[in-house]
Amino acid sequence: MKRLYDAFSALYNGDNIVKITELRYVPRWLVIIIDILIVLFSLFLSRIFLDNLAVKVNFPEYRMEKRFLLIFVNILFMYVFKTYAGIIRHSTFFDFFKIILSSGSTLITLLFLNYISELILGDSLYLYPNLFLYFLISVSIMFFFRMITKQFFNALTDIKGASSKVRVAVVGVGEVSVALARAIMHNPNYPYRLAGFLTNRSDSSRAILLGHKIYTKNQFFSNEKLIKQFDAVLLIKEIMTKQEIEEWMTLALDSGLKVLKAPTLSKMRDSDLVGGISQLQIEDLLNRKPIKIESEDVRKRHFEKTVLVTGGAGSIGSEIVRQVSQFSPSLIVVLDQAESPLYELELELYEKFPNQKFKFILADISNSYRLEKLFKTYQFSMVYHAAAYKHVPLIEDNPHEAIFVNILGTKNLALLSKKYRVNRFVMVSTDKAVNPTNVMGASKRAAELFVQSLQNSQGNITKFITTRFGNVLGSNGSVIPHFRKQIEKGGPVTITHPDIIRYFMTIPEACELVLQAGTMGNGGEIYVFDMGEPVKILDLAKRMIKLSGYTPDVDIKITFIGLRPGEKLYEELLSNNTTTIPTHHEKIMISRDPLMEFEEVEVLFKQIIMSAIKRDKLQVVSLLKTIVPEFISNNSEFEVLDKKTILDENL
Repeated sequence: MKRLYDAFSALYNGDNIVKITELRYVPRWLVIIIDILIVLFSLFLSRIFLDNLAVKVNFPEYRMEKRFLLIFVNILFMYVFKTYAGIIRHSTFFDFFKIILSSGSTLITLLFLNYISELILGDSLYLYPNLFLYFLISVSIMFFFRMITKQFFNALTDIKGASSKVRVAVVGVGEVSVALARAIMHNPNYPYRLAGFLTNRSDSSRAILLGHKIYTKNQFFSNEKLIKQFDAVLLIKEIMTKQEIEEWMTLALDSGLKVLKAPTLSKMRDSDLVGGISQLQIEDLLNRKPIKIESEDVRKRHFEKTVLVTGGAGSIGSEIVRQVSQFSPSLIVVLDQAESPLYELELELYEKFPNQKFKFILADISNSYRLEKLFKTYQFSMVYHAAAYKHVPLIEDNPHEAIFVNILGTKNLALLSKKYRVNRFVMVSTDKAVNPTNVMGASKRAAELFVQSLQNSQGNITKFITTRFGNVLGSNGSVIPHFRKQIEKGGPVTITHPDIIRYFMTIPEACELVLQAGTMGNGGEIYVFDMGEPVKILDLAKRMIKLSGYTPDVDIKITFIGLRPGEKLYEELLSNNTTTIPTHHEKIMISRDPLMEFEEVEVLFKQIIMSAIKRDKLQVVSLLKTIVPEFISNNSEFEVLDKKTILDENL
């Protein structure tokens, strides 16, 4: 009652729209009183109509008693079907159906009383036209009352939030688009207001949908006055191709509109759906079709098995842990040397997977004694080796650290996997290992050679598998988060070279392929992933600036700083003298790279590790070039070693 009083008192306080919209719902007792008044009014109208036709009623002496009986029966069925229980401003067809049931039951009951009356008294209690006329009038007015109230509150809500809400044009006129638009209309607490629909179809330009106009693409973007009535375009990724998303995005951004994306409708309730609307990100444009993995094979490989993930707190390692957790292994051991990220991952995983057993190990993979205790204790069935140093300029300045982690660490894990008869050892490598121009890429290529050499070594039963792919979107230190921070600071966005290109893959996509590749083959293979089309980094930067609402080189400057030590203009997934073999999975191929015998690579590894302990940079890189002959330094202090090699060959 207090809420109702507050709403009406606002009419005298000058804040009526705000107060009325803050009223949660019309009290139920008031709804049933209004419905009773509608019943009386319907009875009055039906009687007036029949009186004008000079129709005589039966049993006129019991007129009042008959009216009270009709009202009592109708109220009884209102209570039975709870026609007053719904929130009127959110009335739907279901509420109308309850009104039909209530009034229909009233009609049937009175028709039955008429039949009894005819049997006993020889005449009907009510005139049949009167009953049917009353039914039609009462149903119509009750439904009309609810629709008027709903539209009244919607109008007030629109007026209240018109200045602060984002005026959205939903792209599409299909069922999915309509469901999203309806969700926006029914959730006024969110900062969005439906303002219209956009479509490629030319046959819908004069139609009205949910009370809003439908505009064709050409009609909308060619009319500057019309564009000013909107703030954003809302895209639904699940019903659009990548090309369509890019086209709508470009048109919207060029017109000064924001570009929003909707979450997946099938996984969301209405309220979550509107709350899940967010700004379109560059990852949405680079993302590709979902990968189909053979989950049954992957499940069998992990179900009730003990799994080790090294580098488990990193971008790739943590996602491998999340995906493996879905297949109910008996234990997942997560190993990393980064204390804080490991602790944060521990909190996340215990919340997401409360029934899964985890063990979180803080350790350095270059410490073989620490690792051996783990292998002996847990007897791993699967090892995913994702621990590595990966930042090219840092490793170029500190090559010995790459030897300790990328080479010695891999050697320790691979030898222990062989010793303790691990079923499968899966190493995560990089496209920078192909024709490397930097220490980081060469160290990963050396690790690949060692892992491959173990496959046919004496006494080995472990399947050693290597996976190789390019940049992953959003990984620690990758270019997209870096650009995003620069844009947030107002620029400039720094790019090493205007022609530099890179392959990109999402973290979940990469990890799904790692898990799939881990179930394939007989060991010794290097699996390369289909990375799609390469992306020009300059185009990537321009898109990100536009998506943030700025104009490249006007609001946010783009500057070129030159290639960093060891950096390439483009990355390769296959070396020059490599052939590929397709697999049964369309996204995964086998790379046939040159091999080394275990005894040979073992001797060279011992030498390079001793050089790293002595911190002899030139000796370290020189030995690395011996292990990986195709390693030619670029824009680096180590180019002198390549010149020396060429000079020696000429002599």
